[in-house]
Amino acid sequence: MRVDDLKSNAAARYADDYTAVADLLPGHGVPWVRKAREQALERFRALGFPTLRDEDWKYTSVALIEKRHFAPTAGTPEAAPEEVLAAHRFPDLDADVLVFVGGRFAPQLSRLGRLPEGAMVCSLAELLERGAEPLVPYFGSEAPAGPFAAMNTAFASDGAFVHLRRGVKLPRPLHLLFIATGGERAAHLRHLVLAEEGAEAVVIEHYVGVAGAVAFTNTLTQISVGPGAAVEHVKLQQEDGKTVHMAGIHAEQRRDSRFVSHSMALGAQLARNDITVTLNAEGCEATLNGLYLVGGRQHVDHHTRIDHAKPHGTSREYYRGVLDGAARGVFNGRVVVHPGAQKTDAEQTNNNLVLSRDAEVDTKPQLEIYADDVKCAHGATVGQLDADMLFYLRSRGLGEVAARNLLTYAFANDVINRIGLKPLRIRLEEFVIGRLPEGESIRELV
Repeated sequence: MRVDDLKSNAAARYADDYTAVADLLPGHGVPWVRKAREQALERFRALGFPTLRDEDWKYTSVALIEKRHFAPTAGTPEAAPEEVLAAHRFPDLDADVLVFVGGRFAPQLSRLGRLPEGAMVCSLAELLERGAEPLVPYFGSEAPAGPFAAMNTAFASDGAFVHLRRGVKLPRPLHLLFIATGGERAAHLRHLVLAEEGAEAVVIEHYVGVAGAVAFTNTLTQISVGPGAAVEHVKLQQEDGKTVHMAGIHAEQRRDSRFVSHSMALGAQLARNDITVTLNAEGCEATLNGLYLVGGRQHVDHHTRIDHAKPHGTSREYYRGVLDGAARGVFNGRVVVHPGAQKTDAEQTNNNLVLSRDAEVDTKPQLEIYADDVKCAHGATVGQLDADMLFYLRSRGLGEVAARNLLTYAFANDVINRIGLKPLRIRLEEFVIGRLPEGESIRELV
């Protein structure tokens, strides 16, 4: 059988799953929701899975998804292992918490305090069941494109919905905790964050799993940042090393708005994050921060795109990667300055620290400029620990391992320190220390 036939069969097999679960998915009785799902399914069947021949996927194979059969999640929520919940809550963070287990909202595990008038936070499935019209432009549209986005629309089992009306500020960060339970199940999660003019929110998407869980997480987040609004979005991806994680984050900004994205890719066997931001009005500011810290045979891919569609926009992008073992990292960052987007100010940097001979990085920063009065720069580095700095630290009495750990920690911490929430920074710093060999040796030094 030809490779193309195998890929076609795999896509068809996943598409056939829809028949089995269609009547269990939220909103199945709402005509527009059902139509949106069926149209998305047809798009997925037509697109099929990407291959290494596709430019955007030339370094990342999705064969793991094709070879296995991850059955979609639907129906009753699963139970959550208490030890996983305990390990991944943030006790020092005053936050509202929504917990999702195996792709479904678990209200009994969630904690949502009193919200101000004009703020709405709930499960997306609840709104789909009601056929809420505000969802139509997002859930019912063909954008964002791509096979995994189409797959998400067809099979979306749940997710988070956040809507802040004009001038409303979310009083506490919103912690969205997603637990993968394994069993070769697929969780297709869909999130929508709508911040109207002058609204403000901090949203944390946090993906974890039980030890040894074999699972597929396919998540899609759409964010609308209204005029003068501000959204800080943190994504922590800490699933087990046998999980596949495909994610899309798509933000659109209006006049004088501010959007900050932190993408921390720390787990999964295979992870891909597509992040796009459109500065669709004047005076917008966008910042994308990212850290990937991987080892073993982990593979993590970040594809980012920032579109400056209007004048006087500012964007900053800082991504760093630490790779050990036989891990592979991919970074493809694209900044497009459209015609008329004068006075654009854009900077993009990707730095990679390779700790072993077998680790590998592919980095491709890109600038496309179609305006003549702009200030844009980009750069990328791939290297090892600086020998002079190691010598300096060792000359001050540090052992070889401690010196290497201290430099690696400092390299990763440059990105972690950009997160505004201190309890989250501390948790991530602890994670980095835990991943380093003899990491405890540097605790007294930092």
